[in-house]
Amino acid sequence: MPGASSLRIGTRGSALARIQTELVTSALSSDRPIELVVIETEGDDPTLPLATVGRPGLFVGALRTALTANDVDVIVHSFKDLPTAPLDGVILAAVPHRADPHDALVSRGGLTLSELPAGSIVGTSSPRRAARVKHLRPDVDVQPIRGNVDTRLRMVADGRFDAAVLAVAGLQRLGRADAISEILTIDAMVPAPAQGALAVECRADDTDVRRMLHELNHPESRVCALAERSVLAGLAAGCATAVGAFAELRNGRLELVAELSDSTRDEHERCALGISISDSSSTEPEKLAERLGFRVAETLAKSPIAERIAR
Repeated sequence: MPGASSLRIGTRGSALARIQTELVTSALSSDRPIELVVIETEGDDPTLPLATVGRPGLFVGALRTALTANDVDVIVHSFKDLPTAPLDGVILAAVPHRADPHDALVSRGGLTLSELPAGSIVGTSSPRRAARVKHLRPDVDVQPIRGNVDTRLRMVADGRFDAAVLAVAGLQRLGRADAISEILTIDAMVPAPAQGALAVECRADDTDVRRMLHELNHPESRVCALAERSVLAGLAAGCATAVGAFAELRNGRLELVAELSDSTRDEHERCALGISISDSSSTEPEKLAERLGFRVAETLAKSPIAERIAR
């Protein structure tokens, strides 16, 4: 279409963010030329104190500001980075096919978590991952780690850490799956809600872009991610809350497991529930998924761990 305006797609500047955005742009069917707009976010500041890194929305605020100001038309996030509260004027237009949601251990020598020597230093800045590593291996030393994926891999390779826990999806997208020493099972470590999924947002009133992005939506990935994130919303979980959630759709039934942890006491509360969505209408599965997530959150909220967190 000669003279068509560019489709401006906003992304963070990290290598992983760019690759994720390129996955979206390569799947788009559009006659409009695509312009990639790199936006610096607060979370990209390497001097930011570790305690604030996990704050909800830290990596997405600047992107959303650019979208609502009409500086870009589309923004792409790691779905797990999005705050659970919706933003007026912005819509989740698509959740593309989800990548592997598991966590992975990267270690020197390819050792698994059970094979690490006592006293090994394991890096993670995730309270969820830290709680599970401490539970599975109380004899290792879990320490905070900063930096992008390549930086963390270098910290393991040069001996500053003996191992680190990272998302399988990020390693695969960066072409670094060969660094994985062990993929941790769901039983060992329940992933972060929506881990491995991407979220593609646009302005709610931009009907042409909404229609275009809808073609990228993978209903099963969206339903599972929404169920998991509803656990977060139901718990009103903050950045320091160690919570994981994982959903999968099997034979028309949505199964969801979530875990809330207290690493200071090595206590972990799990809840697993399911719901049938096979006979629902085209819009109903998402509502049922969110309902299931809130039911699981309600159960976890009655645990002693949640009561302590609330105090």
